[in-house]
Amino acid sequence: MKIVNLLETQQTRDSDENERFAEDIKAGLSSTPKSIPTKYFYDETGSILFQKITGHADYYLTQAEFNILDSIKHELAKIIDSDEIDIIELGAGDGHKTELIIQGFIESGKKVNFYPIDISEKAMQQLEEGLQKHDALSIHGIIAEYFSGLSYVRQHSNNHQLVLFLGSNIGNFSKTQSKEFLLHIRDILSDGDYALIGFDLKKDIPTLVKAYNDSAGYTSDFNLNLLTRINRELGGEFMLEHFQHYGNYNPVLGAMESFLISRKEQDVYIANIDQTVHFDAFEPIHLEYSFKYLKTDIDDLCYYTGFHPIKHFTDDHERFVDSLWQIKSGGND
Repeated sequence: MKIVNLLETQQTRDSDENERFAEDIKAGLSSTPKSIPTKYFYDETGSILFQKITGHADYYLTQAEFNILDSIKHELAKIIDSDEIDIIELGAGDGHKTELIIQGFIESGKKVNFYPIDISEKAMQQLEEGLQKHDALSIHGIIAEYFSGLSYVRQHSNNHQLVLFLGSNIGNFSKTQSKEFLLHIRDILSDGDYALIGFDLKKDIPTLVKAYNDSAGYTSDFNLNLLTRINRELGGEFMLEHFQHYGNYNPVLGAMESFLISRKEQDVYIANIDQTVHFDAFEPIHLEYSFKYLKTDIDDLCYYTGFHPIKHFTDDHERFVDSLWQIKSGGND
């Protein structure tokens, strides 16, 4: 794997990240309601716990999408009829779903240039270890923020591009944020390029609630690990047993929401920001939204952001959609 690092030096980046972490925690725990940004879930322990969540039977999303991609991998290569294709993944992931797509193109006689984009060099290295090597596959890791990484690939390649934003990552954005995010991607890509985006569909509420409150307790451990990280990196004095995970579906927003709830009235000191945070009994810390979609919502988002819908691919139980979009000259008129 060739790796291009578009970020600053590791030492400078680590210093900046620690400073931003402290600032974001101070701001989030001083707000009403209290909150912690979702990007801080994924330290080493958080990443391991997330893999356990996605492998659990209650969390249907991963297996549903895997089944979709396995069934459409050759169809994708037929729709995107290019002898050579750049496949760009936003977020390195572990590669097990992306490999299905790559496999479909290679088995269809195509050459694939794979560009995973992630801010973590370690995630990039782990991805390379998991991907099967092939003469028709070239891997070019890009350590960067999504948009700068996308711009880099577009500037260095004239091939048709397929951008992957898999899982239900788009659901972590509000509807306004998702529009802004996809508009930015649209502006970077060229006429004829494609995007394949994963959307979790609206469904019966018990299935949703079960997925975000798995019976093994991995989601609870994943959320509580945020407090462990604050303790370790910012000198926090959180006692995990005084907080509990709570996940519920908000039908007005159309989103699952995750919280940590204070079990009692308490004060928690965080040394690195020199602040004592007061919690009332049963006061929540808001952690995450996971927005769910109807197929009509997906179409509306596609058209609004200047793409043209090609096809919705769904699993047998209509739980999840991977939606293929294309940029076409002349827009959607």
